[in-house]
Amino acid sequence: MDKTAIIIPSRLNAQRLPNKPLKLIDNKEMILHVYESAINSKSGEVYIATPDQKIIDVVKNIGGNVIKTLEKHATGTDRVYEVFKNVLNNQPNIIVNLQGDMPNILPQAISSLVAYMKQGKCDIGTLASKFNSKDEIKNPNVVKVAVKDKLLENTFVSALDFFRKGESLSNTLYHHVGIYAFTSKALMRYVSLKRSKLEIKRKLEQMRALENSMTIHVGYLKASPLSVDTEEDLIEIKKIMENKK
Repeated sequence: MDKTAIIIPSRLNAQRLPNKPLKLIDNKEMILHVYESAINSKSGEVYIATPDQKIIDVVKNIGGNVIKTLEKHATGTDRVYEVFKNVLNNQPNIIVNLQGDMPNILPQAISSLVAYMKQGKCDIGTLASKFNSKDEIKNPNVVKVAVKDKLLENTFVSALDFFRKGESLSNTLYHHVGIYAFTSKALMRYVSLKRSKLEIKRKLEQMRALENSMTIHVGYLKASPLSVDTEEDLIEIKKIMENKK
């Protein structure tokens, strides 16, 4: 029987935007927007994984599932694995690592990725969209993914590379979205591997998978959720989400 867990790693000490998960957007903490999108995807059990008591208190206040994890982890995926191993006893066969700084991610984005992963065609699945502007190409806060073929709706293609600095647009280069779905076997293998050279150099944990010949398939999203990394991003996401009312 298929069992899916969506785990949102979260912590307060972000360098560029301290206390980021608890920033209020439309009178609700950012982490709760992400949590509710995951719940509304109806794709599996949802957990927030954090070492921070303030986040724990906010999630418990709405009756949410929150797990206190160790303080120090090299990556968000390592934090996800702690929950998978110690709390969920390695039971889910699909584990989604959903980044907690995308408050406007749509539930359908999460559910479409989980549905694809159930087909068993790759180790890791993720999502990408077209760039919103040419400025994003050179913005290091916007992660790029190069894929084998042009992305089309309802299709997934192989990822070839991930990086932060780009020079020009192409029909096989996309704006990467911060969500990863692992098979249980792939997650266990991933955390057993040493951090790779390009993972450290680019500060992109998905490079560990690619450099160890793990398969990553990428699906297409019409619109990319905003990943909030700076004060400017926070101002922008507030405008976006208030205009949705």
